[in-house]
Amino acid sequence: MCGGCAMGMSSNGNKRLLSDINVTPLVDVMLVLLIIFMVTAPMMTRGLDVKLPETTAKVLPQKKVHSEITITAKGDIYLGEEPVDPDTLKKELAAMKQKGKVAQILLRADQDVPYKVVVRVMAAVKEAGIDNLGLVTAPEQVTPPVKK
Repeated sequence: MCGGCAMGMSSNGNKRLLSDINVTPLVDVMLVLLIIFMVTAPMMTRGLDVKLPETTAKVLPQKKVHSEITITAKGDIYLGEEPVDPDTLKKELAAMKQKGKVAQILLRADQDVPYKVVVRVMAAVKEAGIDNLGLVTAPEQVTPPVKK
């Protein structure tokens, strides 16, 4: 056996280079990255913990420029993720509308919040000049009937 045969050369003297790419390390790196993203993706979602009321209403189309107001079970009000005083909510919304930062408000209120708190927030949105207000709800959990 010739000495060049073991190095990828043919026995008749013609030199042939092997140009195959070893993809095993690439696949290993991609799998590790996939696992990292799968583990960290759920941690990247932020938000306030509210128990939304359930309804069977259909999803409505959303505007591109919108903000969220969240009312927690304790009655705390958040504009986006920042806590806001109920008295200054209208002023902040009016300033956002004037700057063109908001065209629609999505209101997320915990199902245990008193109705009067929700109505006060809705009134502040209306008084700030924002006419497009959406109420965020969770889809209703329908349990199948039990057969006898």
